[in-house]
Amino acid sequence: MIAELGVLGAAAAAAGTMAYAVRGRSATLLAPSHWRGPAARKAIAVTFDDGPSESTPELLDVLEENQARCTFFPIGRNVERLPEIAREVARRGHELGNHSYTHSPFYLRHPQFIEDEIAIAQDAIAGVAGVKPVWLRAPYGCRWFGLKEAQQRHGLTGVMWSGNGLDWKKNAKAVYRRLKGASRSGAILLLHDGRERNLRPDVRNTVEAVRRLLPELREQGYHLCTVSDLLCQKQPQNASSA
Repeated sequence: MIAELGVLGAAAAAAGTMAYAVRGRSATLLAPSHWRGPAARKAIAVTFDDGPSESTPELLDVLEENQARCTFFPIGRNVERLPEIAREVARRGHELGNHSYTHSPFYLRHPQFIEDEIAIAQDAIAGVAGVKPVWLRAPYGCRWFGLKEAQQRHGLTGVMWSGNGLDWKKNAKAVYRRLKGASRSGAILLLHDGRERNLRPDVRNTVEAVRRLLPELREQGYHLCTVSDLLCQKQPQNASSA
């Protein structure tokens, strides 16, 4: 009986370790990753996943009004569908990361699937926007075996988050409250300017939450910056010079 309990305990511990490696925001077991920046600097990186979408330009106007430079993690297929909007994101001084080509989850997938999702998205973003991403956010924030090697091949580092607005399911007021509660020096905040690969997604709650939050953060003295700026690393290279 004691031996059986020991086996069950070991199995539970192994399952817990694997769950943390796949989804834990601070986990680096399966691939290098950051989930926050230095607390000594009064700066916050606001990030947006799943774009571009038809609503991204409105969001860009709000960011410009608040002198915020952010990091966008677009889906490769959306970049190909809306190339002019993807280029506008880069033109306005924002950073483009890699969020895979189709937004299919990486877990339980063959390493070649992960490589293809990253490589095709990397080429799509570089070809359309003219910049080669240096940051990767895995779909759903889930890592898997083979991701580390794929990141190394493409010069990418993973990015998780310290605050999640849950804007794909919460109203604007709730999103604002969640982000405000997570806003502190070094925070990386997660929002979405798209809804996976949906056409013309309704992201009004995201836009309204950002419109309310950013002026408050600026009044509090926060620098609203890209992930590269937050982590004091170089901005992505122009694809033509990489």
